[in-house]
Amino acid sequence: MATDRTPVTPSVVSSPASDDAPGGRSPDRLDGRVALVTGAGSAEGIGYATAHRLRALGASVAIVSTTRRIHDRAGELGVTGFVADLTDEAEVGALADAVADQLGPVEVVVNNAGLASKASPEVLRPVAQLTYDEWRAEIDRNLSTAFLVSRAFIPGMAELGWGRIVNLAATAGPINALPAEAGYAAAKAGVVGLTRALAMELVPDGITVNAVAPGIIHTSSSTLVELKQGFGTPMGRPGTPEEVAAAIGFLCTPAASYITGQMLVVDGGNSVAEASFR
Repeated sequence: MATDRTPVTPSVVSSPASDDAPGGRSPDRLDGRVALVTGAGSAEGIGYATAHRLRALGASVAIVSTTRRIHDRAGELGVTGFVADLTDEAEVGALADAVADQLGPVEVVVNNAGLASKASPEVLRPVAQLTYDEWRAEIDRNLSTAFLVSRAFIPGMAELGWGRIVNLAATAGPINALPAEAGYAAAKAGVVGLTRALAMELVPDGITVNAVAPGIIHTSSSTLVELKQGFGTPMGRPGTPEEVAAAIGFLCTPAASYITGQMLVVDGGNSVAEASFR
């Protein structure tokens, strides 16, 4: 964990592009909107790719992670970076205030924080050997973060009458599971439940809530075993962070206005295949 978690120090503040379609904003773009992407500290991760995608769509983007390396990522992307522990309720509240002060009301939230990394590896242990602290740590970083961040930004979106929340689930939990990953699988299944409950609650406020469930994606935290499994998918390769970001980006746009409470699987068809193709 970082010792400096003060979520009030911006890196690079960017201005959104202004090429809205005649008569209003383009349904395929996010010009003039403010977006927050959590868990974007790795340059090879889904959060980073998503921030890049939203920036390209015209949004003014804030990114956050638990370490000060987020400021390096912010400088590379031309966005604003914050440091915060998103399992801490007080820090999430401070983050919400800081983002609003620096960029304005947030209309798009991508809850990517919680995915495993080399710095914070997933707990791999059978349930019978899993400690309660390990269980709670997996639930907190993969599910509680999405709850706390969503709760902090929902009132502002509701006041504006428009918003997009996209939560990062996974195929592990909602669709399948592997031994020794009970905490992670339970948390990601919980993300889908939270997504659907929020979607029904927020329909009257003009806010859609969806989940994206990546399968095997080639990131800096991928193990050789995972990458090998990726080559066994119907497409014959792991996915890329950019391919996941493309799905997230669409769900964040006005064009996705009639989609809510859904889970979009991005796994190269792996969860559909009944037998190995290769």
